[in-house]
Amino acid sequence: MGEDGASLGPLEPTDGRWGVGDATRPGTHWVEFRPEGLYQHEPDPEGRLVPWSRVMNGIGITWGKRPWSTNSRGLYTLRGMVAARDGGWLHMTLRHPYEDHRLRFDQHTRPYRAVDALRLEALLRQLADDQKLQLLGDPEWVGRAAAYLAGGENRRITSRALRQAVAEALAAAGPGSP
Repeated sequence: MGEDGASLGPLEPTDGRWGVGDATRPGTHWVEFRPEGLYQHEPDPEGRLVPWSRVMNGIGITWGKRPWSTNSRGLYTLRGMVAARDGGWLHMTLRHPYEDHRLRFDQHTRPYRAVDALRLEALLRQLADDQKLQLLGDPEWVGRAAAYLAGGENRRITSRALRQAVAEALAAAGPGSP
């Protein structure tokens, strides 16, 4: 878990910034939430930035070694954990030019609860729909939203329950910094 004990599936803080994937192990892929956009960290020194304004629609998460492993979008164990251990992908559609885009992340050594992964995905989708993805660049706001969403039980995960949990988290996290 992050240094303050907070995490939401693959989302956790490291050195005062929030990211998806394991940022603590050397040589891993992970995605950092920055004020200007999503930053893909890679084992080589060069990364790449996707500005918030380019993300058109909701961000989805799939699990597996390859980004086209869409069958692994929902591989969860009977105990309510993410079954895949090979990493994951954030999928989105970008504008100017229009393109499908994927950002890779390596999983932490700890397992992820299915409810946390699904709530994270629902949060990312809702923020994109509301055109408020830039809130993810505010570490304090992300911390409040993640703390609210991480408290749920790992059962009866429906679309309606996810939407309700995200709406409550957005209200609890507040408007964010200007």
